[in-house]
Amino acid sequence: MRPKRYCNFFFVFVIISLISRVVEAESIIPFLSDEIHLGVSSCTSSTCHGSIQPWSDSNVLQNEYITWEDQDPHSQAYKILLTDESQRIARNLGLGSAEKEEVCLNCHADNVPEEIRAKTFQISDGVGCEACHGGANNWMSVHVSGSSDHKKNIAAGMYPTDQPLARAKLCLSCHFGTEDRFVTHKIMGAGHPRMSFELDTYTWTQPAHYKVDDDYVSRKGKILSVKVWAVGQAFAINTLLDAMTDPSRNKDGIFPELVFYDCHSCHHPMSDIKWVPRDSHGTGPGIPRIFDANMIMMKEILNRIDNDISEEFSIKVRKLHQSSIEGFGSMTESANRLKTLMENILELITNHSFTKNDMLSIIISLIDKGLSGEYLDYSGAEQAVMAVSAILQTLLDNNSISESDYFRFNSILDGAFEAIEDDESYKMRKFILSFKNLKSALKPLNS
Repeated sequence: MRPKRYCNFFFVFVIISLISRVVEAESIIPFLSDEIHLGVSSCTSSTCHGSIQPWSDSNVLQNEYITWEDQDPHSQAYKILLTDESQRIARNLGLGSAEKEEVCLNCHADNVPEEIRAKTFQISDGVGCEACHGGANNWMSVHVSGSSDHKKNIAAGMYPTDQPLARAKLCLSCHFGTEDRFVTHKIMGAGHPRMSFELDTYTWTQPAHYKVDDDYVSRKGKILSVKVWAVGQAFAINTLLDAMTDPSRNKDGIFPELVFYDCHSCHHPMSDIKWVPRDSHGTGPGIPRIFDANMIMMKEILNRIDNDISEEFSIKVRKLHQSSIEGFGSMTESANRLKTLMENILELITNHSFTKNDMLSIIISLIDKGLSGEYLDYSGAEQAVMAVSAILQTLLDNNSISESDYFRFNSILDGAFEAIEDDESYKMRKFILSFKNLKSALKPLNS
């Protein structure tokens, strides 16, 4: 039910931020093994998922392919490689045509090995059905049998995208990368756009090819936005730490891999001085700051559900920031220690049921920290706005706020979304004003 106006500018990020399709790392994405990929055409029949209109007597819409083809940015991922901009990026990297290069196809197509491509498979389909749901060779017959259900589909090999942790693993394997496919600072320097991702918001920006009704809940359960958001934050931190502790990815010659750092701590006019001291990292001015927007969000989650772990997390995050200027060895050691703690945190969050009081407490704390300057930088503000949006959606879904209040709060949050719409023209004052107004509007709920 989240208003679509919130999602418009995120479509751009979804299109330009499609990173790697991992085809060997079964430990990351279990279905990416040797299952044959049949191609998008295997789903396009009008009696399958290619209906022009949704079916009124079906528990699924049946027009999923049409939605993907006409509205989903993933369907355009390969076509983007044909643009002048993509060709320029490839030339800057010393490559040939972008649409023929493995490093590009791994990002913008379901680039599985030739030996598991069926005759109907088309690489030009971009990021198609099986890129998310897994090679259909095994589960297709079960899926179309007429006696199948969701559990049988999953048992046959379909990937469980409905589950927050599984979805986070899948999405971040593309929208951040893994040891096999990784967008480096060099690639960004060649012209690739800044990476940005938040699991729940990006789920909502996708044109849904499903409807969450009573039937959906009975088959798959009720997955709340706040859980998707929290799990996504935790797994994003894990993914970053995986890369920071990987010797093949954590440095570039004498430099650290700069893609781990907040873009805007370096990329701004010299006259645009916005640096302010932050106790959470404890480093001085002029120091590139590790991208910690997800860590800031995690701190607010942990403050609500486990104070002891929250304190330990804060100490280890601060040490990570400080060790980043001490050397590779010190930084890797600190990242490993935080990574070990994050394994426990991910399990804690996955199993936690967020109450109304949890969510209201997190929202108010996010607003207060934002207003105090803890994340007035762009990346922190961006994550905070998306976090508040996810929590408001859950409060509505749980009947904890009325529909009229939901739209009233979101109309205020519109100002914050407008403030972060363009990272190169971030309107900090508008962000602050929106959060101040939202805090005042939420006050009756906390009394």
